[in-house]
Amino acid sequence: MEPHLKTASERLQAIIRRNRQGERVGVYAVCSAHSSVVAASVRQAIADQSVLHVESTSSQVNQFGGYTGQTPAQFTDFVYAAAQQAGLSPDRVLLGGDHLGPYPWREQPSKAAMDKACELVRACVLAGYKKIHLDASMSCADDGTGALNERTIARRAAILCHAAENAFSELPSASAPPLYVIGTEVPAPGGEAVSGMAPAVSPSDQIPRTLELFRTAFGAQKVSSAWKRVIGLVVQPGVEFGENVIFDYDRQKAKALSSALPKHFDLAYEAHSTDYQNPSALAQMVEDHFAILKVGPWLTFAFREAIFALSAIEEEWLGHRKGVCLSQVRESIEAAMLRNPVYWRSHYHGSEDELRFARAYSYSDRCRYYWGDAVVQQELAQLRTNLDAAPPPLTLVSQYLPFEYEAIRSGRIQPYAEEMIQEHIQAVLRVYSKACAA
Repeated sequence: MEPHLKTASERLQAIIRRNRQGERVGVYAVCSAHSSVVAASVRQAIADQSVLHVESTSSQVNQFGGYTGQTPAQFTDFVYAAAQQAGLSPDRVLLGGDHLGPYPWREQPSKAAMDKACELVRACVLAGYKKIHLDASMSCADDGTGALNERTIARRAAILCHAAENAFSELPSASAPPLYVIGTEVPAPGGEAVSGMAPAVSPSDQIPRTLELFRTAFGAQKVSSAWKRVIGLVVQPGVEFGENVIFDYDRQKAKALSSALPKHFDLAYEAHSTDYQNPSALAQMVEDHFAILKVGPWLTFAFREAIFALSAIEEEWLGHRKGVCLSQVRESIEAAMLRNPVYWRSHYHGSEDELRFARAYSYSDRCRYYWGDAVVQQELAQLRTNLDAAPPPLTLVSQYLPFEYEAIRSGRIQPYAEEMIQEHIQAVLRVYSKACAA
């Protein structure tokens, strides 16, 4: 990490320039508002001496609370508090807004949806978000069927940029200006390959046209000064995941994209839905100028793995002891998903047995929407309390969490429940750290 760079924004821009100049260096963005995921990400940033790059989506966090119940200002406070508690300097924290646009309100007419999207972008900038993904790629209620045309997407993205720039003008004069990510071929938030087929790689010959459409739209909205702060372009590199499938990066299919970027070194690709890619694929993506890798569901998938393993340990260790009230995490998360199926019903398919299995184990990890449920939170607290009050023998930890067993044996972590949970999440983060050469 370059010591002369003062802000996280400057460090990100430097990484992109180095990547475009041929260095195998990148940055990963943690797209999650989960407390254990954020805490593990802080730890990894400290270990790497790197930037903590955390983003919230428009569905997770917005002016109405999103599914996490947090506004952008509350999310900012939450992330900075986690960093401060662990001793990470605030100038190494970069907050971003992912898929900021009309997505949460896409069933409304476009004007109403865009008004709310502009309000969200404004709230994010005022809350201290420094990286804004302008995403107007989805159709609204009055847009008709089929995909939006590129010109409409670019125009709406420029309107969002105008809202962001207006908000920035109200910040103190020393504030770092927002950086922007654009694009028209944008995967759905959180992944979701539903066709069972690998997504087509974006045509490389469309890159110049896309950039020109956005540049022109920025000019029409009188935000041309912001164009030089566009650092990322979202394209489809052919990676995706779904309920029970992963589509791996095929370097040969994406080869043409690597040379399609403009000659200046201030712009790189941002890759979405990179969850579950193997380490070599992630490293290849960074080499191929996908300098920003987004990861989210894989991290809460790892959280779920750790919780289920700890529940099994709890049952083995304490299940036959009198007076011990075992947690009911597995049962409570299933009950919460059945009570409110809105976040998974349209994503999972099959028989009742297949749906039950998917709710717990799917790559799509739709159970991530339910960890904040009040009853689930009570059961998680009970699980942690039980195992911390009566630590399980390491032989049992080895059975269910072998990597955490090794971490305890080496002295890297203490044998507490939350330590093991964060270590399990960090195992995923280390894959991204290595790929990005952090």
